[in-house]
Amino acid sequence: MQTEFLASCISILGNDFVITKEANQYPYLIDWRQRYRGKALAVLLPQTTAEVSSLVQLCALHQVACVPQGGNTGLVLGSVPDQSGQAVVISLKRMNRVLAIDVANNTITVQAGCLLAQVQAAAIEQHRLFPLSLASEGSCTIGGNLSTNAGGTAVLRYGNTRALCLGLEVVTAQGEIWDGLRGLRKDNTGYDLRDLFIGAEGTLGIITAAVLKLFPQPRAQITAFAALENPDAALGLLKHSQYALGPTLTAFELISDFSLQLVLKHFPQLQHPFGRSYPYYALLEMSDHESESHAIALIEQVLEQAMNDGHATDAVCATSISQSRSLWKLREHISEAQAKEGKNIKHDIAIPVSQIPRFIQVTDTELKRAFPGCQIVCFGHMGDGNLHYNVSAPVGCSDTDFILQQASINRIVHDHAHQLKGSISAEHGLGMLKRDEIKLYKSDLELSMMRAIKVALDPQNLMNPGKVL
Repeated sequence: MQTEFLASCISILGNDFVITKEANQYPYLIDWRQRYRGKALAVLLPQTTAEVSSLVQLCALHQVACVPQGGNTGLVLGSVPDQSGQAVVISLKRMNRVLAIDVANNTITVQAGCLLAQVQAAAIEQHRLFPLSLASEGSCTIGGNLSTNAGGTAVLRYGNTRALCLGLEVVTAQGEIWDGLRGLRKDNTGYDLRDLFIGAEGTLGIITAAVLKLFPQPRAQITAFAALENPDAALGLLKHSQYALGPTLTAFELISDFSLQLVLKHFPQLQHPFGRSYPYYALLEMSDHESESHAIALIEQVLEQAMNDGHATDAVCATSISQSRSLWKLREHISEAQAKEGKNIKHDIAIPVSQIPRFIQVTDTELKRAFPGCQIVCFGHMGDGNLHYNVSAPVGCSDTDFILQQASINRIVHDHAHQLKGSISAEHGLGMLKRDEIKLYKSDLELSMMRAIKVALDPQNLMNPGKVL
């Protein structure tokens, strides 16, 4: 039956786009952090929605599970197959065309395999902005962004990927094509099917195209870096900045000093903004539709007042694009610096913004008591309440040995997040990694409603099985 199935796949795609040799499958089977490797019956690379539809119908006929995959940049094992070798990976990377741009409607329609950076560039060509911004934007795809409801650095102003999507095209678990590519901002005609597939991690169907929102390009984007004594000061600076700048405040990132020191250690070409260390830092960005001089004057006024009020100890404001990029690199290189330093235990949590200082204080204290010498890499999107609260091994301790403590460390971090009405996954999703962990924090009713949706849309359980639920 496998021979018959693979022959049918080749008849749909051609021999070059059905990969069965394990050595050639490798990039599609390994997770982003290089810690897990699955197996696949084949990797399939369709180029059209019709081909995806035919492949899914074939999978349904032969009872073959399929794992949708975009750029494979996820961190929760959501886009890689399990180790049974019985599933196929359906990679959408060949479906990478910009289909249409409607400047008057401020929308762009793209295939799911478009790189995020490609969509950003297409928008810029039309003097528009697509504001989703991630460190992996050169390799992640729009389909993956939508399937995980990716966040990024501009959520504070523009929202998650869900908020940036107006319409979808989806291949259902039965291989039917739902054409919901409508660029409407108002469409109150029943259940919002679009929102079911966004954030579902490919477990309900395969997103093949999307209509996304565009925005006018701002005349100026100004970046500033502030030194802080503690997370309470960061909260004070955030509240003051929001009051003074309103919707022009695009990003507010929190960075601990240990996080910054890791970046400076592994990327020595980057420079410390102040020449000396402070306990915490905030990276602010504002965008302005008036002028660059107006934007600089505003943010400088905000920073001066923040220092007078004791919210900031020191601050610098970028005066050029290159300086702005240098400041952003200090934030964007944290994850890569961590990887160079060694293995670590990652957490992607959401906390009500008002509770972030309390979470950091209580969780830092308990972790250091339970695991003396552990090093906490705390950074993230404080403006929208999303912290990347990662824990590294003590100096002199093998990171491999330390990783064995992951369950106990997760329990401390996740319990504290939950106690403060937070979430154990802010923007990374659940995938396979947090599939069982979520049972501790969602009610039975919530999980049963999710299962009911899964059974209704994918009764054969062939769409990315073993992920999320």
